Amino acid sequence: MVEWFLFLPQIRMGTTDIVERAQVAEAAGFDGIAFIDHLLAPGAEQQPLWEAMTIATWVAARTERLKVGHLVLCDAFRQAAVLAKQAVTLQEASGGRFELGLGAGSVPGELTGFDITLDKAAARRERLGRTLELLHGYWGEADGTFQPPRPSTPIPIVIGGSSAPVLNLVRRHATWWNLPVSHLDRLESLKSEVGAARISVQQMVGFVGRDADAEQVRAQSERRFGYLGAGLVVGDAAQLTEHFTELTERGVERFYVWFADFAAPQTLTEFGETVIATGP
Repeated sequence: MVEWFLFLPQIRMGTTDIVERAQVAEAAGFDGIAFIDHLLAPGAEQQPLWEAMTIATWVAARTERLKVGHLVLCDAFRQAAVLAKQAVTLQEASGGRFELGLGAGSVPGELTGFDITLDKAAARRERLGRTLELLHGYWGEADGTFQPPRPSTPIPIVIGGSSAPVLNLVRRHATWWNLPVSHLDRLESLKSEVGAARISVQQMVGFVGRDADAEQVRAQSERRFGYLGAGLVVGDAAQLTEHFTELTERGVERFYVWFADFAAPQTLTEFGETVIATGP
């Protein structure tokens, strides 16, 4: 069964707006919600941006069924033992709905500008691998320094990327592998590299609702997110259902849907009624 997550960067909206979208998404049939983890909003540095673990906790407390996570937390922002404790606490408080998405950091200028680390990409990936090893020990799943309590249910780990070093981490640690949509042409050739990890894809969507002007939606979506190339798909419910069905036939089991209209509540509701309810 395919899973649907709302990808909702916590930018340009208040915490009340974020909770509203999460609750509407839950009612519309979405399985989860994922936030971003930055200190400044990428490409919109003057816009307000809420801290990642805090907003996930806030949303988890105000939803009942929705899984909560990130694409992805930045490993360099958090000491591994503290991250392990945060993850166990949120997993328990949410009734087993937390997922730990973790990456090495995608904006080097952010890491240096806030005096976090001067490490290059290879060193950050090495640190990420070390953190993942430590987490298993802290959670009592492997040899290491155990931090009581153990998670009462397993904490899924999400890792994204397509480079050989990242795929090695996916194979060793990940529950979910998030393939960048710009690399979908490599999906079949990379499947064998990720072990037992399940496949997810993040997709920007310009959704043409029942009463919407298709050309207007397309123009607005491309003006805002055309730089994503294949990462943006524009269409009505039938066209989007066909698109997502094709990807499920290729082995994708989860979609992180990022809406070009910033997840307007009416869009979430109609998407749930017409795509999630009838799609793959």
